[in-house]
Amino acid sequence: MNQTIPVNEPGRLVALTNYAILDTLPEAGFDEITELAAQICGCPAALVSFVDASRQWIKAKYGPLPAELSECPREISICTATICNNDILYIPDLIKDQRFNTSPLVTGDMHIRFYCGVPLITQDGYALGTLCVIAFEPRELTFEQQEALRRLAHQTMVHLELRRQLLVRNEMLRELERARDQAVAGKAESDKLLLNILPSSIAAELKANDRVQPRFFDSATVMLIDFTGFTRLVETMEPASVIDQLDQHFTVFDDIMAKHRLEKLKTIGDAYLAVGGVPEPNRSHAIDAALAALQVIDHLARINRQREKLHLPAWQARIGINTGPVIAGVVGKHKFTYDIWGNTVNITQRVEAAGAPGRISIAESTWQHIKTRFEIDARGAVEVKHQGLVNMYYLNRIRPEFSSDPAGITPNDRFWKQE
Repeated sequence: MNQTIPVNEPGRLVALTNYAILDTLPEAGFDEITELAAQICGCPAALVSFVDASRQWIKAKYGPLPAELSECPREISICTATICNNDILYIPDLIKDQRFNTSPLVTGDMHIRFYCGVPLITQDGYALGTLCVIAFEPRELTFEQQEALRRLAHQTMVHLELRRQLLVRNEMLRELERARDQAVAGKAESDKLLLNILPSSIAAELKANDRVQPRFFDSATVMLIDFTGFTRLVETMEPASVIDQLDQHFTVFDDIMAKHRLEKLKTIGDAYLAVGGVPEPNRSHAIDAALAALQVIDHLARINRQREKLHLPAWQARIGINTGPVIAGVVGKHKFTYDIWGNTVNITQRVEAAGAPGRISIAESTWQHIKTRFEIDARGAVEVKHQGLVNMYYLNRIRPEFSSDPAGITPNDRFWKQE
């Protein structure tokens, strides 16, 4: 038996691949077509099959055919001739047809004697496979039966095309789902990044209105932490180590600020700026700032005790705290920054600069809010550039009666009941 090849074979194989039908599981729609074809034509068996580069693969079958029969080599396939014929192939007796009388399908165990097949042709003219009926004795079909088989082949192709369109639709839905998931993930990441640089209420306002209205706060507490001797540290350490350790300290500061309801605003080199009572006003912002400052000093003291044992230079910081009115808002269009302005901020910088390493320097405005709960050392009036004399204090610790630890770092229950 000589194998024939369709003239449009390369394009036909591409088209067959696009239908994604090969080696798929049985489907009821195709099974019903083969049963109907056999009944209409009065034949014992029928097949829906597709022909690829090397085989005839059977998608559906009906009748007394071997259960394991799923494909046969293309070179002995009768359906190969059908797809080349591009029309119905009707052979009442295969023994009398010189093209097929030596085929193993005819002379072998299957003993096929009758064949009638119709190619399954796409709208672009590619014959992908066949709908065929077979018998094991010679047989005749009426004109009406042959025409009915043609119509069934057309319906098979309609079914196949709908199946392809459904696959395309499902893939589009999956692509849309993936795109949606990526968009949701991107939005979540964008929101996460926004929340890393802006307070949640400010981020929500920015997303809703594309801008943030500046707000005046009549009472807030500003804290500035500045490492002293930083230049000396830089000169004695590897740059990567300096940045790594500075980042570790600032990360601890972030946790401390969050614990005490303070909002980190920014870092400027080795300085760290935070504020309490902004953007969510509260009455305890001065107390919160004082508690946070004590924890910062305690953290650095513990780190420095370890460094001293290793003969490493200490990380010393001055802390300045001041309470008063501020204006807060977002600056920047592409890189947002939530910041505060006003004389309160300027005084905080002067209070910090006038302090000593390892000490917490506070202005009188802050002392008035916290004096009943904390121990302080009065410093008297200190000359401040552009401000004149400012009364300052060193904050030492929580009063013993309000502290849950000997060092006076952590408040007890009585602390919060104190007026």
